[in-house]
Amino acid sequence: MRAKNSATPAGPIAAADTALRGTEERAVPPADATAPPVRSGARQGTLLASLGVVAFSLTFPSTVWGLESFGPWSLVALRSVLAAVVAGGFLLALRVPLPERRHLAPLLVVAGGVVVGFPLLTTLALRTTTASHAAVVVGLLPLTTAAFAAVRTGRRPSRTFWAAALTGAAVVLAFTLGRNGGALSEGDLYLFAALLVCAAGYTEGGRLAALMPGWQVIGWALVLCLPLGAAAAVFALMAEPVRLSVQGVGGLLWVAAGSTFFGLYVWYRGMAAIGIARASQLQLAQPLLTLVWSVLLLAEPLSPAAPVAAVAVLVCIAVTQRARV
Repeated sequence: MRAKNSATPAGPIAAADTALRGTEERAVPPADATAPPVRSGARQGTLLASLGVVAFSLTFPSTVWGLESFGPWSLVALRSVLAAVVAGGFLLALRVPLPERRHLAPLLVVAGGVVVGFPLLTTLALRTTTASHAAVVVGLLPLTTAAFAAVRTGRRPSRTFWAAALTGAAVVLAFTLGRNGGALSEGDLYLFAALLVCAAGYTEGGRLAALMPGWQVIGWALVLCLPLGAAAAVFALMAEPVRLSVQGVGGLLWVAAGSTFFGLYVWYRGMAAIGIARASQLQLAQPLLTLVWSVLLLAEPLSPAAPVAAVAVLVCIAVTQRARV
């Protein structure tokens, strides 16, 4: 039985809470910020969430490649359509029943935040900023997700957890401002907006992953977006130039099948096993991995401060994984 919510959620999240409340109390606990992981599944959950982080760390370099061949709107629309086709194929092949009506509201939150909002906003940002810079800004996502989870569930992580999370976020923010001369650009505004919508999608997806398999959560979210994505792809391809190249097509295929489907599949399974807040802190390593990929794949320069930030962030991850919630 989960504790009563001490906060009053609003908007789509409130609708999702009403829809999920009865099922949570008679089935399994939600994957919230405070639920302790089952010992037998903790290692597997951490491994799955970590695989998701690795998949996500390749998203920005792949998006930069994709922008070589497609415009930003075309790339996002095609990414959504291709990922929905892959997900829909699995759902049909395994004869997965349609989601229940009470699950539609949280699925729409996942679709709006993870399938549409985050890819679109980050792709628009990458027109004017580097993949390495974007990766460090999005390093604030673990703290944002933990905050959403705390409000959504009405429970609170421990002070040690928050201290480590805030320290990690401060390191990421200082690293970002140092690389950008202490100012925020237009691309940064897109990235900060992406943080908010993605954190909402992660939180609802993590809760749903306690009620249905994680791959079905992202699968149905992608299928819900298919009509919109297909229509957007047609109009975007008519309006934006297309210059096909091996890297451009490869980048599109990775963000569609690798980041959007596989990455979110293992990520939601991991969150269901170890909790939203704990899993979200693993993403503190994501910007550091993306920095490595940006150097290796895009030949972007690496800041001398990167090793210092890497050590500080990894320490924060270790603390948050051991902190009681």
